[in-house]
Amino acid sequence: MVQYRKMTLEDVPTVHAIEVATFPTPWTLDSFYYELNENQFSHYLVAENEAGELVGFCGLWLVIDTAQITNVAVVESVRGQGIGEALMREAMRVAKEANMDVMSLEVRVTNTVAQNLYRKLGFQDGGIRKGYYTDNQENALVMWVNL
Repeated sequence: MVQYRKMTLEDVPTVHAIEVATFPTPWTLDSFYYELNENQFSHYLVAENEAGELVGFCGLWLVIDTAQITNVAVVESVRGQGIGEALMREAMRVAKEANMDVMSLEVRVTNTVAQNLYRKLGFQDGGIRKGYYTDNQENALVMWVNL
């Protein structure tokens, strides 16, 4: 059984390792420490398995009335087991509790698996950010949902 909780400073090295394994242009270790220590708008969640191992995380910024998903990742060996969906549902719950009206995110236009998950959660297509991803200049699809 996977449990979901707020990320702590002790989680940062493992979260960073998941980030590095998942994304072609990962955030730095320092950026995660900054998010937890300095960014008053950030809120990070982690997924922890029965053995106490982190298997995923989700970050969001809560600004005025809008929640912005910054990054979400699940360890490759446990993808397809609903952990990403549960992390997103937990992020949506947190945003609703913080009185956010809308949640948005960017996703690679080629990442149809993630897009399908977001649509399942009620997200709609909102537009394209041209050349958004710095590793290959791929466009990002902006998606949003009313909370």
